[in-house]
Amino acid sequence: MRLRTGMVWLATLLYPVIIYLGLGRIEPRWMALFLLAMVMARAIISRDAVWLAAAGGALLLAIVSILGNQSLPLKLYPVLVSGVMLAVFGLSLRHPPTAIERIARLREPELPPEAIAYTRKVTEVWCFFFIANGGVSLATAIWASDRVWALYNGLISYLLMGILFAGEWLMRQRLRSRNQHV
Repeated sequence: MRLRTGMVWLATLLYPVIIYLGLGRIEPRWMALFLLAMVMARAIISRDAVWLAAAGGALLLAIVSILGNQSLPLKLYPVLVSGVMLAVFGLSLRHPPTAIERIARLREPELPPEAIAYTRKVTEVWCFFFIANGGVSLATAIWASDRVWALYNGLISYLLMGILFAGEWLMRQRLRSRNQHV
């Protein structure tokens, strides 16, 4: 099971590279089958509503790609993922606990009010990230070359996420040194 899960996550991470390498060599309708297999496997393995929603959106993108034999729907998948993540994080702001608070409570079940306020701010930052990332992903899918699309969606967006993770971790360590429970 772990191997299958790892393979699905690896395919997800490499999706832009795989699509880029296939463009011009493999008809988009056949690459759409890869997208379908990947998201269905992830939805089955995780059984999480978020990935089921992403699978539904990916199904629509794949159908459009298959029917029109077009690559644009395949390139819109990263936009879909950013949109789904924005919905998850954004809805958690309206219906607490926030997504980041839930993650924090896995490690520290009893969070003080200042830590809850901090997790709310971090959730808001991630919402802005998903908006910006989805916007850039959309722009690269529509107006940029396939190479730029793959570079942004297969590398730069992951680096930006890593920088955001690392920056938040450093900020949290700094705040923890001032206050024990953030």
